[in-house]
Amino acid sequence: MEKAIVIGATGGTEAAITEEQVRATIDVDRNAQVIVDLSIEIDAPQEPVWRIQTGIDQWPTWQKNVSQARLSGPIAVGSTFQWETHGLPIVSTIREVDPMRRIVWGGPALGIEGIHVWTITPTPKGVVMHTTESWDGPPVAADPDGMRAALTSSLDAWLADLKTTAEATN
Repeated sequence: MEKAIVIGATGGTEAAITEEQVRATIDVDRNAQVIVDLSIEIDAPQEPVWRIQTGIDQWPTWQKNVSQARLSGPIAVGSTFQWETHGLPIVSTIREVDPMRRIVWGGPALGIEGIHVWTITPTPKGVVMHTTESWDGPPVAADPDGMRAALTSSLDAWLADLKTTAEATN
């Protein structure tokens, strides 16, 4: 039996939502022309992996392909950050934060609409970092295979750099 959670019991008005709705999370665009889904095992605890991944201003110090990054505000829903990777300037908006477990951001860049989900799952030896990213828009439609290859290469490099950095701090 599904439990309901009651929110807002003031003034006699109550709204009941289910536990499933509370756990609902933002996903990539499952209808996008390009979706890349990758994971890596990292032999480091969850806290330093989360700190490195969400330390946006520090990305250029450990990611070979990020030349600049600047967070405007805290790691919170609605905060934005400007960054550049492979010469592509991007402004992303944080859409979901589940501290130590999950962060989602997205936004447009030169006609590409991207949504990026990162999930950290503890393991006996450290964590598994899982990433899924969707790309859609006219540039993607013009060359979906090339865009998929570029995104896969970029995410593989990101995960490898994250692993190297996190394991070195462990």
